[in-house]
Amino acid sequence: MMSSQTEIFSNKIDPVANEESDMNDVLNSDSDRSGSSGICGHLLTFFSFLLILLTFPVSVWSCMKIVQEYERAVIFRLGRLIGGAKGPGLFWIIPCVDTFRKVDLRTVSFDIPAQEVLTKDSVTIMVDAVIYYRVFNPTVSITKVENATHATQMLAQTTLRNMLGTKSLADILKDREEMSDQMEAVLYAASKNWGIKVERVDLKDVKLPTTLQRAMAAEAEAARDARAKVIAAEGEMKASHALKEAANVMSESPSALQLRYMQTLTEIASERNSTVIFPLPMDLICHFMKR
Repeated sequence: MMSSQTEIFSNKIDPVANEESDMNDVLNSDSDRSGSSGICGHLLTFFSFLLILLTFPVSVWSCMKIVQEYERAVIFRLGRLIGGAKGPGLFWIIPCVDTFRKVDLRTVSFDIPAQEVLTKDSVTIMVDAVIYYRVFNPTVSITKVENATHATQMLAQTTLRNMLGTKSLADILKDREEMSDQMEAVLYAASKNWGIKVERVDLKDVKLPTTLQRAMAAEAEAARDARAKVIAAEGEMKASHALKEAANVMSESPSALQLRYMQTLTEIASERNSTVIFPLPMDLICHFMKR
């Protein structure tokens, strides 16, 4: 019971490893069904071993090969695949019979050149991106596709054009991360059969036509002017309410209104060298006004 639970848990953790093992099983079953290499193959193998024995120990150097930690070697014997990928470290081949190809497992990045895309709202834009991918199954990347790197690049270009063609310009400018995730999922679904895992897709730049840039700039400037006018109108409305409340307070106290009048005269006199003359006392004027 515990072993079955552990197996299920490991399958959920590492799906890439499971796909790699499944592909290797398919390749091994294909090689088993292909049968032996025939009498000629056995004769060539025998003579190769004989040549190694006759030229020993010099022939050891041609039989011994080394691959780095980040590399794997896919070996073919008389054109037939032998097992899985070898490495890292030391491995042996039979000269004149075996051939091998090295596969780099490190993450590779390449730029998608600027693509002219027609968006959903009929706007022509130029978009470029960068793709990060790696080989997770060296055997499949050699035997299932002629040039895995070139095929991945061509697939990325077509996927970029097709996906952006279903989006509007506003969605492209606003939801770049979401579009990158969608492209990554689509590319991995297609490239996993080639032994390649697309790890990341980033949209680098979106170039708009000059006329569209001017129109968007004019629209943004008009929106800013509209917001400025609204803010100024709100300020004037608040100021008018405050003046109204102040006028109501001063109307209740004539002395406060007179003090405000005096303060205004003082402010006017401070700006210029002016002299304010009161020909009659203010109390006397108020007395006559009351009568």
